[in-house]
Amino acid sequence: MSRPATEPVRVLIAEDETIIRLDLKGLLEAAGFEVCAEARNGEEAVRLARETTPEVALLDVKMPGLDGIDAARRILEERPLPIVMVTAYGERELVSRAVEAGVFGYLVKPFRETDLLPAIESARARHQELVALREEADSLAEALAARKAIERAKGLLMEREGLTEQEAFARLRKASQISGRPLKAVADALLATLA
Repeated sequence: MSRPATEPVRVLIAEDETIIRLDLKGLLEAAGFEVCAEARNGEEAVRLARETTPEVALLDVKMPGLDGIDAARRILEERPLPIVMVTAYGERELVSRAVEAGVFGYLVKPFRETDLLPAIESARARHQELVALREEADSLAEALAARKAIERAKGLLMEREGLTEQEAFARLRKASQISGRPLKAVADALLATLA
């Protein structure tokens, strides 16, 4: 789902400190981003992520109630998007929890625009790589499932009809062409009928 190049990237900011939230908003808008929502806590961030469909989220780690890492986890369960954690804490335990939650970037306060924009772009690039890998894995899994079904159907035809492997495959291919159905669908139907 791509958008025209002229539309700015939509960003959700979740930060309980008003001054920092306003600074983030100013930096992002000056850089051409659209701040589509601002949250003061993790619960609000989860709700606003659902309602405003941002393309990137910046979440403070330490917020009242639901912290940023748990908010990130909930957001990602509903809709994958690149998330950058913003925090004054560089503790390994927090970084580890953020990575486990699926966060794509980590920015330590105080930060400058020269830190913020690369963190967002890096998170967006890593997110796109993950999406592409998942699509490729799904495609490979489908191809493997099709191959297994076709091989089992060929084996069944060879056993029941006394055909060679090439003849069994030719029969499956012909049935696919005549019916206009994919080879896997023909193989699945044959297996369901004869097995």
